[in-house]
Amino acid sequence: MTDEARRKGDHTMTGRLGIDDVTPEVAGGRDPAKAVVGEHVPVTATVWREGHDAVAATVVWSGPDGTERSTRLAEVGSGLDRFAATIVPDTVGEWTFRVDAWSDPWSTWTHAVMVKMAAGQDSAQLANDLEIGARILDQKVTQGRSKNILKDAAAALRASTLELSERVALALGGEVQQRMHEDPVRELLTEGVPHRLWVDRARAAFGSWYELFPRSTGGVDKKGLPKHGTLKTTAKALDRVARMGFDVVYFPPIHPVGRVNRKGKDNTLTPGPDDVGSPWAIGSSDGGHDAIHPELGTFKDLDALVKRAKALGLEVALDLALQAAPDHPWASEHPEFFTVLPDGTIAFAENPPKKYQDIYPLNFDNDRDAIYAEMLRVTKVWIDHGVTIFRVDNPHTKPTDFWAWLIAEIKAEHPDVLFLAEAFTRPARLFGLGRAGFTQSYTYFTWRTEKGELLEFAEQLRDHWDESRPNLFVNTPDILHESLQVGGPAMFAIRAALAATISPTWGVYSGFELFEHEPQKPGSEEYLHSEKFELRPRDFETALAEGRSLEPWITRLNEIRRDHPALQQMRTLLVHEVDSDALLSFSKSDPETGEIVVVVITLDPHGPHEGTLRLDLPALGLDWDDRLVAHDEATGETYDWGAANYVRLDPTRAVAHILTIRRRED
Repeated sequence: MTDEARRKGDHTMTGRLGIDDVTPEVAGGRDPAKAVVGEHVPVTATVWREGHDAVAATVVWSGPDGTERSTRLAEVGSGLDRFAATIVPDTVGEWTFRVDAWSDPWSTWTHAVMVKMAAGQDSAQLANDLEIGARILDQKVTQGRSKNILKDAAAALRASTLELSERVALALGGEVQQRMHEDPVRELLTEGVPHRLWVDRARAAFGSWYELFPRSTGGVDKKGLPKHGTLKTTAKALDRVARMGFDVVYFPPIHPVGRVNRKGKDNTLTPGPDDVGSPWAIGSSDGGHDAIHPELGTFKDLDALVKRAKALGLEVALDLALQAAPDHPWASEHPEFFTVLPDGTIAFAENPPKKYQDIYPLNFDNDRDAIYAEMLRVTKVWIDHGVTIFRVDNPHTKPTDFWAWLIAEIKAEHPDVLFLAEAFTRPARLFGLGRAGFTQSYTYFTWRTEKGELLEFAEQLRDHWDESRPNLFVNTPDILHESLQVGGPAMFAIRAALAATISPTWGVYSGFELFEHEPQKPGSEEYLHSEKFELRPRDFETALAEGRSLEPWITRLNEIRRDHPALQQMRTLLVHEVDSDALLSFSKSDPETGEIVVVVITLDPHGPHEGTLRLDLPALGLDWDDRLVAHDEATGETYDWGAANYVRLDPTRAVAHILTIRRRED
């Protein structure tokens, strides 16, 4: 239906039935909702009409190839006029769906006849009703579908010599009812408004990320001093990442680092001759965003690295940081890309109180066409070398319409490419970037530590799943939260458990598994000896051998996530009550397999806590009196559970229960 038709109130096109509150819908239908291949996407709508006749609805959906499919919606909740069905897209690209509604004369007839018979009416009193039912069946017989059984049912309704119960037996029987439900007579058909659904590949919704600096993979020399890593040494480091069960390895910028205003260790303004500077200060005489830092290697080395990653089951994600060092080629070749101050200098980046004298932010308004074209060009350079995911630095400081344009341009040619927004920002911006096309986003997870705010946060992520998918990083090179500074190793285990189970996608920055927790100064979230400004080679193997590593727990979390599809979901997250402020619980279920996983996590790294967990069994599709087999995937223990269960977590033994739940059959 056209907007003009709506304005004119064209009821011929609008139809007789009301179709309201269709979901999923994002921004009033302006932007597509999000899904991934194989995801069970719930479609709901309110469908209503005047009077008492039954209504029904179908979701009609089609993918990039234009082939239409349809699924009948089921009524949910008595008397609410609310209907729901599930669609499962199977191809990457843009899909459309609409909800069509109609009057359902067969359901209306079935209900009326059963009510009248229950009230004691006989064949004579139901003569018209019986003939009406036969005529409805005739419509299906004429169409040649389910011909024999429907023809016999219509004949029985007209057989005046039979008892009433015999006349209606076939029509009210299971086979006829099923066939009339699957292939109904539809009257007053009202076609709904099309809605859009962008479908990504599965990695867009589920995955485990590991961030490392390639330049820190070089180890140390004979004097114990750090050696600059290369893409070749990085390729060797991937084996450990893969063994921990990660799916994506993410690299900060690998471009040449600027020399003008280069930062020294711990962000000082007085670098030494050997200081490597910040990789986000991109560009020098060695090149810009389309070049690789000479000390890291060549594009041939990058191709080999990407190939090795794929062999290990890893994807390479690369930082897309659209900013420049003062000696970036853009600064001399395209000064219009930047903001020039009244004194003639180019403005450097600031995020008060932080100052970034080594970085020039881009100005997207001075020469829009040129800067848009250049950003598209450099993005494609890396796609051509096998990069399938981009982690975008500070996207909320660039125009949102630019991102909508760039992502659409890339996806038109490379629909499998994914974009993660480093959007540690307010909800309006975070969700707005998701609507603009970003596949995933960082969140405020790092700063959510108390029970109430964590559960509220988890439910917010669930409720906004159609527009913005979370990637819960436990730490980043910029963020060492106070809880990790003072909580000890158990807090690292707790934060990993929270991130890995709340969200289908989570991330770890290198060094987390070694419990790196020293801040630059009290009250700071910056790391002491920050890897942003110096090489940080780490001896992971010795730490693991000596029991000073979180690798086993991280590995187990990733194994559990892969083995249990319920943890790969977000739409099904359900909070459960635990009568302890130090314990929180939620569950997830998998729509395809029916698997249920219940998670209980302690928030206190210092001592044991206990409480009663009350499961909302009906919300999980179970009965209140069901007995359950609860198997803890984290500890290997199995419990006999019901609706109310005693739980106890001691962080010296385990920080979480991750339990698969099934009804006890014996």
